[in-house]
Amino acid sequence: MPKLSGIQSEWFQYWDENDDEFQCAGVALVRHTIQRRGILLPYYTNAPQLIYVVQGKGLLSQVVLRRTNQDHHHSLETEEHKKEIETSTRRFDQSGRVTSLLCQPEWLNGFITRVISDLVLVVLQDTLNAANQLDLNAREFYLAGNPQEQSDESRRQSRRSQGEQGDESRRRQGQGQSQRGEQQNGGNILSGLDTQIVADLYNINEEQAKNLQGLNDGRGRIVEAQDELRFLSPESQDDEREERRQQGRDNGIEETLCTLRLKYNIGNPENADIYNPRAGRITSLNSHTFPVLRRLQLSAERGFLYQNAFVAPFYNLNSNSLVYGLRGNGRIQVVNDNGDNVFDGELREGQALIVPQNFVVVKKAGDEGFEWVAFKTNDNAIVNPLAGQNSFIQALPLDVLANSFNLNREEAQRLKNNRQEQRLFSSNSRSQRRESRD
Repeated sequence: MPKLSGIQSEWFQYWDENDDEFQCAGVALVRHTIQRRGILLPYYTNAPQLIYVVQGKGLLSQVVLRRTNQDHHHSLETEEHKKEIETSTRRFDQSGRVTSLLCQPEWLNGFITRVISDLVLVVLQDTLNAANQLDLNAREFYLAGNPQEQSDESRRQSRRSQGEQGDESRRRQGQGQSQRGEQQNGGNILSGLDTQIVADLYNINEEQAKNLQGLNDGRGRIVEAQDELRFLSPESQDDEREERRQQGRDNGIEETLCTLRLKYNIGNPENADIYNPRAGRITSLNSHTFPVLRRLQLSAERGFLYQNAFVAPFYNLNSNSLVYGLRGNGRIQVVNDNGDNVFDGELREGQALIVPQNFVVVKKAGDEGFEWVAFKTNDNAIVNPLAGQNSFIQALPLDVLANSFNLNREEAQRLKNNRQEQRLFSSNSRSQRRESRD
């Protein structure tokens, strides 16, 4: 598990992206805890991100570079465009559980968060995504402040801590990454430029240029607002649109910066795909229900298990999966292609587990129940259950099932029909079946 580090109004955790499981899945994971009035400095990344809002609420601002026709009198072959920079601000909170940070290619991935109430975010980066043309390391390019030194130190501490518990090869890999980090500036993307050049570029004095470069800024990646922030919020943007419509200056096209929906309430019980009143519910989010995921090539799953209930054994047909514990605890078993039990342990709140593609998974909730969110590396991740309704076992012809498992036909028939639940099994199903037979 990662080492917990804190600075000013921020707490953040990094999972070791050089760990074999994370390397195999091609993802990185970080958890932010941001206090009220905290501002996450603007940055962009080398890979698409999915954000799960664990708690709290805030405002998310994204900057878009869009093109508009400059001259309609040119021919189609020589049509020119001008570029405009605009900012879109969206409110997000626990009711908007999953938020995407990739829309059109013109959108910058960097964002600013204004925290209205204490905010906890879990951020997954898909470093194997085709949009990432760098290496498999998750990279954050900050436009302000001096955040990288603290981030790199946190990562190095996490890797050293985990390396002590892991094998020698993993420790060497983590140390190598630490040495590379120590050779870096540790500041924002302007800090590597000559200060005088920055002053000339922005037409400011050298002292102001040093502020832009964050040379003497030790506040980290999240800073505390000294005064109430003032900028266009979703409500004020709506007021401005209404004013323009009344004045006849709204053409209906100018406001379409991005028509893709960028947040989805995956925690709403009404959105559940599978529900068992005795076991729990599962909500799956893919590119069919959330089209922006097609660009990210990612999907998500939100699960609730009641006390001692099960998720039937299954495997992910076309994706790796990162399971993050939200509440309660659950026992998880993972089996590989050789039939080896590669993981058999408890997952609790704040812990993460990588499950490779095609590995079989079983979950059982503890006495407190179990809630999780799973990020998957395919925009239409497919789950194949191995028990219950619509499962592999039920689909097999009776004789094939009997011969495959060395059962007689009566035993095979019971095996097919024992579980009529779909994916989620209640803890008392077995006793109920015994009572019905008696």
